[in-house]
Amino acid sequence: MNRMPGRSLIAAAGTALLLTACASTTLQSTWVDPGFTGGPVKKVFVIGLSARDVASRRGFEDIMVGKLQAAGAQAVPAWQFLRDDGVVPEPALEAAIAQSGADSMLMTRLIGMDTRTNVSTMMVPGPVMGPAFGPGPGWWGPYNAWYAVPQVTQYTIATAETTLFDAKTRRIVWTATSETFNPTTVQQEAPGLADAVIKSLQARGLIAAK
Repeated sequence: MNRMPGRSLIAAAGTALLLTACASTTLQSTWVDPGFTGGPVKKVFVIGLSARDVASRRGFEDIMVGKLQAAGAQAVPAWQFLRDDGVVPEPALEAAIAQSGADSMLMTRLIGMDTRTNVSTMMVPGPVMGPAFGPGPGWWGPYNAWYAVPQVTQYTIATAETTLFDAKTRRIVWTATSETFNPTTVQQEAPGLADAVIKSLQARGLIAAK
């Protein structure tokens, strides 16, 4: 049976959640438990994982909660029930979920920041040369020679994992890996991740469509 992350690994989340905008974040892979028969979850406990920047963690949770509520689902942010800003033991997490009245937990964690390099070729005009064909003014007159110049660009890909757990059984119900192109701030990027996650959950009947 799949279980929630083990002891003392619930770290308060933050800058690590530099995630998504609709145009820049995509779900790369998803998995859903074929044996889950619980139907749409009723109330979602939302938590972000990272080791720093409590303000960003709380901002991320608030954005995800707001998006879920706008989609018609009940949701609560973890920060309202987990007052500690450091590592939280599993019993404290379970107590917080029980206190919130949630029947599920949606957890997002950053699993990598990767800087990639792209090399392409661009043609640029060179200096003006003489006539195209032989000496003299000719019909074509002077012309520009063209040269291939390599263009090197770098970009960042943030990879995150979002998982929906059933609170009662602790089983993983659904999980997805997402990629965000050149992430910036939580406020700008989190809404896109939330939209992609909610769309996938609705398509699988795990949260009710509004």
